[in-house]
Amino acid sequence: MRIVVALFAIGIWLFQQQAELPPSSWRIGGWCAWTVALLLWFRLRHRPPVPGEAERPPVRRLVLAALAAGIALGAGLLWSAQRAEGRLADALPMALEGRDIVITGRVDDLPQQLADGVRFAFVPDAGVEGVPGRIQLSWYRLQDDDASPPDVAAGERWRFVVRLKRPHGFANPAGFDYEAWLLERELRATGYVRGGARRLDAQAASFMDRVHRARSTIRDRFLTVLHDAPYAGVLVALVIGDQQAIPAEQWEVFRRTGISHLVAISGMHISLVGLIGATLLGALWRRVPPLVLRLPARKAAALAAIVAATGYALLAGMGIPVQRALIMLCMAGLALLLGRSLAPGRVLMLALAGVLVIDPWAVLAAGFWLSFAAVGVILLVLGARHGVREAGAGWRAAVKTQIAITLATVPLLVALFQSFSIVSPLANALAIPVVSFVVTPLALLAALLPMDAPLDLAHWLLAVLMQAVTWLAGSEFALWRQAAPPAWLVLAGVAAVALLLLPCATPARPAAATALAALLLWQPGRPAPGDFVATVLDVGQGLAVHVQTASHELLYDAGPPYGDSADAGERVILPFLAAAGVQRLDRIVLSHDDADHVGGAGSVLAGLEVESILAAEGDAAGFWRDVALRHGDARPLACSAGQHWTWDGVRFEVLHPWAGMRRARRNNDLSCVLKVTAAGGSLLLVGDLEVRGEAAMIARYGAAALASSVVVVGHHGSRTSSSPAFVDAVLPEAAIHSAGYRNRFGHPYPAVWARWAEAGARNWRTDGQGAIRVRVTAAGVGVTAAREQEPRYWHGR
Repeated sequence: MRIVVALFAIGIWLFQQQAELPPSSWRIGGWCAWTVALLLWFRLRHRPPVPGEAERPPVRRLVLAALAAGIALGAGLLWSAQRAEGRLADALPMALEGRDIVITGRVDDLPQQLADGVRFAFVPDAGVEGVPGRIQLSWYRLQDDDASPPDVAAGERWRFVVRLKRPHGFANPAGFDYEAWLLERELRATGYVRGGARRLDAQAASFMDRVHRARSTIRDRFLTVLHDAPYAGVLVALVIGDQQAIPAEQWEVFRRTGISHLVAISGMHISLVGLIGATLLGALWRRVPPLVLRLPARKAAALAAIVAATGYALLAGMGIPVQRALIMLCMAGLALLLGRSLAPGRVLMLALAGVLVIDPWAVLAAGFWLSFAAVGVILLVLGARHGVREAGAGWRAAVKTQIAITLATVPLLVALFQSFSIVSPLANALAIPVVSFVVTPLALLAALLPMDAPLDLAHWLLAVLMQAVTWLAGSEFALWRQAAPPAWLVLAGVAAVALLLLPCATPARPAAATALAALLLWQPGRPAPGDFVATVLDVGQGLAVHVQTASHELLYDAGPPYGDSADAGERVILPFLAAAGVQRLDRIVLSHDDADHVGGAGSVLAGLEVESILAAEGDAAGFWRDVALRHGDARPLACSAGQHWTWDGVRFEVLHPWAGMRRARRNNDLSCVLKVTAAGGSLLLVGDLEVRGEAAMIARYGAAALASSVVVVGHHGSRTSSSPAFVDAVLPEAAIHSAGYRNRFGHPYPAVWARWAEAGARNWRTDGQGAIRVRVTAAGVGVTAAREQEPRYWHGR
């Protein structure tokens, strides 16, 4: 059974790697073939033996095993295809994108508070044809109005005027797939409230609406009672699974110490609540003899554990680790009620199958892999000690289990996050007992009872714990960071830790240690001397370009801010650089001080060592000098024509602005223009330079000096840039437009797009193709796009 479930999971994972959804005829034919194979398996398995023949000959056993493997693998593929086809069919027509639409419907799930508004899932009525059955809406505060949107509660019915768009996210190498995240949560369009808001009904309509309102009430009460207490968000997360109130600084501490799993409600929390429920009811049940005669106390306790754990799981939001833990606990409880015995490994595999049947997209979530891997390791380690009862065995088993979990999750953490905590065993030894057995029960007690004392005590204990954890996180050796390894090396690392967790006499342990070391020491290839690679990142309506030579790193612009609490530096640039193995930047060039070009620079400076900053004259230079002083030893320089340097045989030259230029009416024409030249080709980065600045450069240098193999088109493809004369001067092979999906400016402008195409350039755009990578080698120039390199069937759907 374990192998069958594992193959079912592999089938689901394989389907989620597909670039296109197969046609319906393929799915129907597949189900027919699958049914025939299943019937054949039943017939062969139950066919009576021929007289004189062995009960089940080796050939028949082999055929049965092959059929079972194909049936399990096919079930995973076909079930995923069935679910995907149904979900993708519920799509927003392109004709409705960007239009004002009047919709009525019901607020679904727990609304999330934003710095400038609120975001919530919404289930529209069937009044507007083409609007999907579940969408995500954001309701922002108007810029000229200090008042926030009214409170929105789960189950309320509203009428809104909204603008919607199809699911769309950034596409960068090793980046977060927002479109997959929306697909898993059945959010088939996103949009924002334009006006016309009217609450039609404030009553909760369903059981889950009442659950979400209870969650909202607990969250509001905790945040009100604790007010400005630093760890109020952690206590909210431990009770209702809402992590929005945890600040980024605390997440960084959790990441560096490897205790993020304690903040996300998981198996340990569910099991603890089940144990508390079972213990309390079991103790009471035994004291009432008529109840014991009707139902044994052990079975009553099992029922109590199921009920308590289910209630907590609903309160926690039913995330993947919660689903896994709840299914396992329910399986174990039902086995006890029915008088059956289930091996823990079988329970784990049944939980795996249950999660994937409910949610085939769970394999795309990091929590899925980490949750099941951790429980599997616990079962492996504790299973090897079955029946051992010796002095001190308990704490030794706990230490051994924690070390085993840390070791087992290293390949997954390196693959998913390009880092893992070295101090994790020590931090978890401190945090697990306090958080799991003291803080969480106190927080749950505060949620159940109208008493503030348990909540205050829980926060005080958590604050004391966090002092020690923060001290551990402050060590420069707390976190191992490296580049994202290839898939084959991750699989080798998983196999290696599996061998290392087996008993000491297991052969090939030295080879396993070597494979694990190879994973941890792996480094990605870099350009050869004289070559360079430039990546125009998909940051939305903004610009960020990473240029890499054989031994140097440069970042040109840093993308836009995303509201008041996030920016491209934090969300896109730093994760991309981490996956590429970049731990320091030799130079940041900031073309000018528009927010869509410098909005993420503060996060980059805070997250990486930066050798120097080159900024355009004017506000940008002074502003980023202050930033550099706050975030490190970066040396700000004013960007000026004539500056040049050579890294590894690649020349970098500033072409604009130059000293004595007349002050531009718009700071776009002060943009710092950088040309990167190698033997095989060149790249021209012009920031937001407009027609006036382009003409000045042509007059100063002549057309020949501006000719480039690739250009990142000025001002995102605006009609105020890319004059015919400038296009004729540059004459590139490729023109890259960095623009946001359905941006309000209409970038890139169709006439500009056509102008570059007429000049012989192939046009590329980040909003439709994701990050654009330019490789310049001695053989010439190659350009690729992230969405074309790693396509998935849900992209653009």
